[in-house]
Amino acid sequence: MTEQRLLATGRFAASTEMSPKQVVEKTELLANIPAGTQVYVTDLGNAAEDTIIDAVRILTDNKLIAVPHMAARRYPSREAFERRVTRLTQEGGATEVLAIAGEAETAGPLTSSVALLETGLFDKLGIRKIAVAGHPEGAPDIAPDVIQSFLMRKHALAAESDAEFRLVTQFGFDPHRVSLWLDELRDWGNTFPVHIGVAGPAKMTTLLKYAAFAGVENSLKFLKKRGGAVVSMLAGYDPETMVEPLEARVTSQPDTQLAQIHVYPFGGIQKTADWLHGRGSWSFQPSSSLTANESA
Repeated sequence: MTEQRLLATGRFAASTEMSPKQVVEKTELLANIPAGTQVYVTDLGNAAEDTIIDAVRILTDNKLIAVPHMAARRYPSREAFERRVTRLTQEGGATEVLAIAGEAETAGPLTSSVALLETGLFDKLGIRKIAVAGHPEGAPDIAPDVIQSFLMRKHALAAESDAEFRLVTQFGFDPHRVSLWLDELRDWGNTFPVHIGVAGPAKMTTLLKYAAFAGVENSLKFLKKRGGAVVSMLAGYDPETMVEPLEARVTSQPDTQLAQIHVYPFGGIQKTADWLHGRGSWSFQPSSSLTANESA
């Protein structure tokens, strides 16, 4: 059922993400990421298409798996979407994407990730793995039944596609809520492998900002209550409080859809890499073709 189980270390494998600008301007950071790791390339609407393509190519050249975000509402036409996927595959070497609705001041004709999938262009243009979004704590301004309906529509489309599908979730801090959501997912009949979103090591003040933006305040309140608000604010966030219970679920429930974690590097790529290497989720073998001298 899952594409990845716990590693020999007993830990989840992990993906992470970077902005196009980070990849292009701070290539030396890639030396911290093991070869074969999925690195999602974010699209917040503030990067030129050429920069996104360059970032994907750099990741591919450094033996990393680029997973560019495909934000449906940002494409002014179907033709613009087709051009982007064509460039990502032909110029960037991409074989994976994350399909999301995204946000835009003025939405184009493709208003959801389902709309992207229904074009059939991912299959036609060489995308072999497709990630879609999951929301264990729900999503702001979207009713739960709508989330379920869209997710099951994606499940039906996956059955018609040559690509492999997976769920990548929003980050959270409550492993119990994630477990309940995984049970709900199973009851719906959705069998996608799940990559659970985890906030990497970061200051609590940083997490407060991102949690408010992402609509996961309830999960953050759980974290603060568990650790004590004052202590948590001073000591920062330990991602193990989220990850270790989920790794235990894989051991106790071998049929779970949990496949790995996706780490949001809110404290920076270096701090995230240090944590993942230290816990055994990432190998210490560097991925980058750059040597220390070349990247200095």
